[in-house]
Amino acid sequence: MNSLRRTIALFGGTFDPVHFGHLRMALELKVALEFDEMRLLPSHQPRHRQTPGVSSEHRRQMLALAIRDCPQLAMDDRELRRGGATYTVDTLEELRAELGDSVSISFCMGLDSLLTLTTWHRWQRLLELAHLVVVTRPGWHLPGEGEVAELLSKHSGEQHHLREQASGRIVVREQTLLPISATRIRELIARGHSPRFLLPDAVLEYIEDKRLYRTAAEGGC
Repeated sequence: MNSLRRTIALFGGTFDPVHFGHLRMALELKVALEFDEMRLLPSHQPRHRQTPGVSSEHRRQMLALAIRDCPQLAMDDRELRRGGATYTVDTLEELRAELGDSVSISFCMGLDSLLTLTTWHRWQRLLELAHLVVVTRPGWHLPGEGEVAELLSKHSGEQHHLREQASGRIVVREQTLLPISATRIRELIARGHSPRFLLPDAVLEYIEDKRLYRTAAEGGC
């Protein structure tokens, strides 16, 4: 029955390093949209961002530490294990093959990502494989014309569609985001300043133990 459809959400990013902004957004989305699973999906080498400043293994370890006491969040490290350039469509095809056609898959992104969606690799395939959940800040506006506006007009959906259908909808959710930036965290560390209270203590301890981000900050947020 559609009303009993299992729902899985993916929240991607470089997590370089993971911080409270990432974690809070993922948790709020899981609760508000009633996903059965929320998986944090660290990317190996995202096409639309600079190469992360530290290794995939360091980012995997930091994310594992960040969510170890939060059963509502899980990590899916398939993109790190796959290696090479990271394409969302490849990940969704792999996951869809594993889960079958009945499970609802949602890929979560910010409005900035939606606005560049038509530049993504094989972007037309994305909505065949999953829903898109787009997080906007209060006061932001969706485009009124162009390819993305047409896509929104054709595929716009509501929360109930995420459980009734396996893919094909774009659900926009306005959400207040914590003003925390991984770029800022890296800059603080590189300058010898503390980023405490911007990220979990366990992640900060790992960074200090491994002496990460001690040079000029690079990478994505």
